Amino acid sequence: MPMSAPRILLVDDEENIRFTLREVLRREDPTYQIDEAGDGAEALEKVRSAPYSLVLMDMRMPRMDGMAAFRAMRAIRPDLIVVFITAHGTQRTAMEALQAGAYDYFTKPFDLTEVRVVVRRAVEKVNLLQQLEDMRRTQAQRYSFDRLIGQSAAMQEIFGLIERVLDNDVTVLITGESGTGKELIATAIHNHSLRRSQSLVKVNTVAIPEALLESEMFGHERGSFTGAVSQKIGKVEAADNGTLFLDEIGDMSPPLQAKLLRVLQEREIERVGSNKPISVDIRVIAATNCDLAKMVEEGEFREDLYYRLNVLPIHVPPLRKRRDDIPVLIDHFIGQYNPRLRRTISSVSDAALQKLLNYPWPGNIRELENTVQRAMLMASGTSIEVEHLPPSVRGDQPVVTQNLAPPGGDGAEAFGELDLASLLDTEDFSQSLADRLQLLGDHLEKYLIRRALQKTSGHRQETASLLGISRKSLHNKMVRYGLFSEERDRAANGD
Repeated sequence: MPMSAPRILLVDDEENIRFTLREVLRREDPTYQIDEAGDGAEALEKVRSAPYSLVLMDMRMPRMDGMAAFRAMRAIRPDLIVVFITAHGTQRTAMEALQAGAYDYFTKPFDLTEVRVVVRRAVEKVNLLQQLEDMRRTQAQRYSFDRLIGQSAAMQEIFGLIERVLDNDVTVLITGESGTGKELIATAIHNHSLRRSQSLVKVNTVAIPEALLESEMFGHERGSFTGAVSQKIGKVEAADNGTLFLDEIGDMSPPLQAKLLRVLQEREIERVGSNKPISVDIRVIAATNCDLAKMVEEGEFREDLYYRLNVLPIHVPPLRKRRDDIPVLIDHFIGQYNPRLRRTISSVSDAALQKLLNYPWPGNIRELENTVQRAMLMASGTSIEVEHLPPSVRGDQPVVTQNLAPPGGDGAEAFGELDLASLLDTEDFSQSLADRLQLLGDHLEKYLIRRALQKTSGHRQETASLLGISRKSLHNKMVRYGLFSEERDRAANGD
């Protein structure tokens, strides 16, 4: 794809200076698109209204000086390349501008050779940024489906499965760990299906208190229970003619599982407090991070409902099993957050990329996105380096080596695997206080949740109430600390 000619803005209150620069630029390359402004305020208005690639701007001008105009321009266009024109005595200010993100400067009176060299380098930078943006756009088209990003064989297979179900209403079950993008897959299916003009209604069964879930799902009639002061349309009815997305389906209680089975079989519902059936025409997509087949074997999930949901299964592997997707995801997030964070990040150093590739990503894509966003905020230049990554990704967290007995306990149950000696080392401050406290807090939180689950025999609503948190928060923390697998292991061992 050929590069478009850069659009350049010359800003100086002296008309003869602008004339000289314009002639120099036209001799350098007749294709340059050149505009002029007589002061910083006029230049700012032009930048607001036109896509300039490069600004050559005097430091001292009436109404608005160069630095004030530069700061305002960068707030509007973080990627704008600015070269300053300085007179004697303003070089110090020019150096401050370079530290603030300006590309370069040259001095009055002009050395025409110096002007040509500086402008040529700046234009090369403009062209490089445009090439990177074109590459990002091409790569996004090749390795994306809707908002899903991935070049791995696993993601390409998922894209193929999505395309197969767009023209029919087959029920889809999406499985995978938390943070792998299950909701994005459901959204992509709906957005490209025959029902795309109708509603996509999302229900997170963990986010709604169990006592209210039936009413939220199926609606209720006025007076059907205390507090039902008016009729309410439920989520299933609201999705009529559209798509119903049921997230965390594995946490749905047995009574609601039975009611959902009826919806799938008969395509009708009854509001709470009514015996009148209401027909619904919906497409159902469900998602879970649980192993539903194992839950069926253990009697925790209805077998008939499982087979109704599992017509077309889509499994999303965790990020650690599709590391080929990490570079394209990083590039996607950089492009997404550069304008939001007012950054011009264009690369990740080889050492930083290796750290990102080696990290196991327990929080999957959601954690990677947060990490990239944090690194961009920490970076002062155009590249993400190792020091911009969080300690856990850099590999600076303490090594797990010893047990710590629970507070006040007899040591029979481990509080957690923790290297206290490393955490309490007052000679080594390579790890910050915040990181040390975070690690201690994580271990304490995991221990308390585990004990609360044991106290309630694994009943999650009771556990959440006991801990004073929502059921959704409990669910997310159990995923984070791997407590679902501990529960299944205990059940398998008969504990």
